[in-house]
Amino acid sequence: MFLTRKRLVNPMLWLLLATSLTACHRTPDESRVRQGIEKAEQAAEHANASALDDVLSDDFNGNNGEMERRQLLGLLRAAAFRGETIHALTGPIEVEPHGDRYVARFTVTLTSGGKLLPAQIGVYRVETAWRKEGGEWRCYSATWTGQA
Repeated sequence: MFLTRKRLVNPMLWLLLATSLTACHRTPDESRVRQGIEKAEQAAEHANASALDDVLSDDFNGNNGEMERRQLLGLLRAAAFRGETIHALTGPIEVEPHGDRYVARFTVTLTSGGKLLPAQIGVYRVETAWRKEGGEWRCYSATWTGQA
């Protein structure tokens, strides 16, 4: 009986240990926000609206109402349709918690090999706001200003 109980407890102990180690290796929320920014950068470079859509919340608001999610995704779709090339270089990212949300600030340099986006080319200072939706971090707001 003692041997049977020991055999039963031992696998349960291993399962508990494995579960706790997995929990310790969960990616911190700040890192997940940084990963979201990197995913958005890659989506822009590949003119991949679907990949950017995965990062944005349904109620995304850009530049205080100047650009909604639908418009931003449409711009990327148009760039892809025209074969435009977009290059995005993100500068250092500062991420800070604000309650259960995060704010991330960074610079991005945009260049293009086409004619669709010439007005949007340049260096921008960007501030993004992130919240968790269904276990994933989504950007729900972004403001950007051109730097002289």
